[in-house]
Amino acid sequence: MSLADNKCVPCRGGVPPVPNDRAQALLKELGRGWGINTQGHLERLYTFADFAQALTFVNKVGAVAEAEGHHPDLHLAWGKCTVEVWTHKINGLTESDFYLAAKADREFGLLKPSAN
Repeated sequence: MSLADNKCVPCRGGVPPVPNDRAQALLKELGRGWGINTQGHLERLYTFADFAQALTFVNKVGAVAEAEGHHPDLHLAWGKCTVEVWTHKINGLTESDFYLAAKADREFGLLKPSAN
């Protein structure tokens, strides 16, 4: 089972973030391009041939986020979208953040964009 096949679990707060060694192991399971930024959030830049493709991707990831009840920050610009994921209630990473990241990768693959 891939990370994208897992259901995001709502966080009610009061739980610790995943330990760094677990976060690093999960990061290795994600597609290329994912990293942990200086705030400790998962982040990936996706590139597209134009604004319309980037907007389509944002809308698809938004629909997945709504269905999962887990919402990333989506930064849309011409030909690109940065997805930033973390669990807001604990200001850290949970396994569900990695699941949502993998789901974003799945949507990207389904678009078959002309750019990376």
